[in-house]
Parts: sequence; C-alpha cells; structure tokens
Amino acid sequence: MQDFVKEYEGKTPTSRKFYEEARQVTPGGVSHGLRYFSPYPLFIQRVEGSRIWDVDGNEYIDLWMGHYAAILGHRPGVVIQAIKEVVDLGTHWGIVHERQIALARLIQEMVPCVERLRFCVSGTEATMYAVRLARAFTGRRVIIKMEGGWHGGNTDLSAAIKAPFDQPESAGILSEISPFIRAIPLNDGEAARSAIRACKGDLAGVIIEPVMGAAGMIPSDTAYLETLREETARIGAVLIFDEIITGFRLAVGGGQAYYGVVPDLVVLGKIVGGGSNIGVIGGRKEILDLTDPTIPRKKGEGVMAGGGTFSCSPMTMVTGLAMLHHLKAHAHEIYPRLNGLGERLRQGMEIASEKAGLLGRSTGAGSLCAFYFPLDPDMRVKSAGDMQTRTDIRRIDHEFRLRMLNHGVYTAHGGGAVSTSHTETDVDRIIETVEIVTREML
Repeated sequence: MQDFVKEYEGKTPTSRKFYEEARQVTPGGVSHGLRYFSPYPLFIQRVEGSRIWDVDGNEYIDLWMGHYAAILGHRPGVVIQAIKEVVDLGTHWGIVHERQIALARLIQEMVPCVERLRFCVSGTEATMYAVRLARAFTGRRVIIKMEGGWHGGNTDLSAAIKAPFDQPESAGILSEISPFIRAIPLNDGEAARSAIRACKGDLAGVIIEPVMGAAGMIPSDTAYLETLREETARIGAVLIFDEIITGFRLAVGGGQAYYGVVPDLVVLGKIVGGGSNIGVIGGRKEILDLTDPTIPRKKGEGVMAGGGTFSCSPMTMVTGLAMLHHLKAHAHEIYPRLNGLGERLRQGMEIASEKAGLLGRSTGAGSLCAFYFPLDPDMRVKSAGDMQTRTDIRRIDHEFRLRMLNHGVYTAHGGGAVSTSHTETDVDRIIETVEIVTREML
C-alpha cells in the first residue's frame, strides 16, 4: 500500500468505520458520486468559517465549501440568525407566501437576464426545465452542450461528461435521446459555429457553464461566450447559462455580469439558497410565460414545470434572502477581495509546485480554482478534453487529494473555492502545503 494512503487511514479510522456502515445501507456508501474518493471519504463532525473537523478530530482548511455554495464560509452569522428567526414558522407549507416574492424580486434585481423566474428544489431540476423551455419556445429539438459539462443528473444532458465523449455516459438512458444532444469543445469558436450551423434550423438551445466546474474549473473565454450569443441570436435559438456554481460567486450578478454576456435563460442554485436546497430557472418573460398556469392553452401547448413539493419552503426563502441581501449590500468589498484571494491562490499553487520541482498548473476564475499536472509542459488547459486527456487527472484526484488531506487541506479537483471566511493566512498555508505535497510526490 502507498505511504500516503496508509497515513490517511492512520489519521481517519472512525471515517473508515462509518464508511463501512454506510455501504450497508447506500450503494457505494454515498448519495452523491462526487463525495466518494478512494480508499473512503472523510466523515465530518462539525464546521466553522473556513474550517471543517472530521469524526477523528482532524482539522482542515476547506476548499470544497459545501459544493462551492458556502461563499460566506460555514455557519455564517447572517444566515444562522435568519434561520433562528424563522424556525418557529415551520419548515414546509406547500402554499404561496410573501417571502418567495421578496427573494424573486431580489434575484430579478441582481441578475441581468432575469425578467421572470420559477423556483424549484435542485439544480438538476432547473436544468431539466431549461432544456424543456428552450425546445418549447423554439419548436426545435437539438441542444448543444460542452464536452465535460455537468448539469446535474438531468437525463437530457447526461452525455459527454467524461472522456471518451462519444460513448454513452450512463446505463438506463435511451439511445433515442442522443441524436438531439450534441457536445462541442469549450473555447473553440470555429467548432461552435460549425455545430450550430450544422443543426440546420433544428437547434433549440446551447447550454454552457461560464466556468466549467466538474471538469476542473475551466473558464470560458469572453470571445467564446460572445460567439455563442451572436450565433444563437442569429438563428433564434436559446442561450442558457448554467450558473449553479458561478451565480453570485464571480460577481454580484453572476457569470453574465462578470463576462458581460447576457443569456436568454439562466439556472441558479447553491449560493442563492443561502445553505438550503434550491433551484431557480429564470430569464426572458416570453420564455418563462410558457409555464404560466393562468394562460388558457390546449393540453401540451404549455410547459409543465412542477417545481417540487419543497419549492419555496419558508426556510429556503429566508436563508436565500439573508444571503443575497448581504452579498448585494457588501458587493464592493466582497468580490474584489474574493477574486483577489482566488488569483493569489492560483498563482501561488503554480509557483509552489515549481519550487518543489514538479510542474503544476492552475485554472479557474474569480474565487474558483483547480490544480492539475500537465503531461505536456507547454500546455494550458482550455477545455475538458485537455483536462481529461492531457493531464495526470488520476494523480490529482487520488494522490494529491489524499496528501493534501494528510496535511490539513480539503480540496476538490485539486482546488475548490475560497470564501469570505478564508484569510490571507489560510491562502498562504494552502500554498505552503502544495509545495510540501508536490515535493513528496517527486
């Protein structure tokens, strides 16, 4: 057994015990694939600010930050106070209430493309509705996505997530769906133009994450997003931004404000819920109005969008309001500091690995970052294809991750996201740990 695995197991015996128990009730011991890593995942006992503590009492600087949702850190006072004030109201009503109006108006004010919106319960549900709306609005069938793009467990979009991109992504998805989903490489403008024009009038929409999260925090080029905007507008197709990660993280108006490119539809999650589960689909009024139950239509003419039993729960609306009010009020302080910390972390990780003698590179935008080992020293990752075929991705996901854990840093994709609770000292320590770990890996 490799030394770093033995060290991890030696530090985390209670996590191993809990994982063995979890496997008796849950396939693979987890209910979200990203939470598993070999030899077994860490089990957490408590969190605070930029720190997490596992069931064995080990302390870590956290870069995973609740799937990047915890932009204010763990247990932020502004959200905890809001929860305390609302807890006596009850957790679920299933009836409309004024707080959902307040949160909807706040999102409408903050996100450029949102004229109307609907709440649901998860990001997966929101992307499902986005695809359905694009097809209904245009009367067309084909959706273009990016190779490596992850949009939740949405059946329509569960294709071309991992290389090789031309092979089925999952059992149980009908092959009849695949002709209507086409995947293209990120940041290749010519490939995008060619694919859009090849659809010959049957393109319903293009969906893209402004920063591709699960593939390794790969940012879009502004020119690429502008190309997608121009080409979709030219033929009347719907441009969809999946801002589950980038919404309210890159800027107070999300990725569309950060890049200055406004889509037709946006899906939001994570940060917008303030720590509670949520999904949002928003955008142009004439598209969202297809879900309006007050407009008389024949069966099948409108778009079915249920929203889920727990949509607009009072707890979620209150935590979302607390989060967004805080971000809006303090945007001039929060985003320059967060984005500066992210840039410092990305540059510092590269310098640290080079000092250690092992070439590492970082990618990301704003407060998001990832780290990778290029197989070609002159290569910089620009797409998921680059990340998955031209870097030592297994070494990042396994050895680098475990070694960082052994030294007290919890990473995802070799990096993750910084929050307002992270300090300059935290970033310095992460960078120092990268130098120690890459030296160990020689």
